[in-house]
Amino acid sequence: MRHLRRVPQLGRPADQRKAMLRGLTTQLIREGRVTTTKARAKALRDEVERMITLAKEGSLSSRRRAIGYIYDKQLVHALFDKAQDRYGDRQGGYTRIVRTVPRRGDNAQMAIIELV
Repeated sequence: MRHLRRVPQLGRPADQRKAMLRGLTTQLIREGRVTTTKARAKALRDEVERMITLAKEGSLSSRRRAIGYIYDKQLVHALFDKAQDRYGDRQGGYTRIVRTVPRRGDNAQMAIIELV
């Protein structure tokens, strides 16, 4: 049974899953848009919104948590500088997921996740 199992497994062991989500989070914050599968996009949404919320808070402790998660240190500093201006009046919902055509080969549902 899946009672209280909120973490999407994504068909990977825990260490690979965490590394994949960290890489996708870094890429999404850097580029603003990532094309991936729908399941990965939904899992990625939680992580990106957590990082943006930390950036809006702006404390030293939240900056250290973000540096520990995002692979690029300079990207973290840029995110913390711009987050309050860009998302200051928003109470969440910093990303948008748009479904696209299925992937050739395995027919996986694809989606574009982008920052609002």
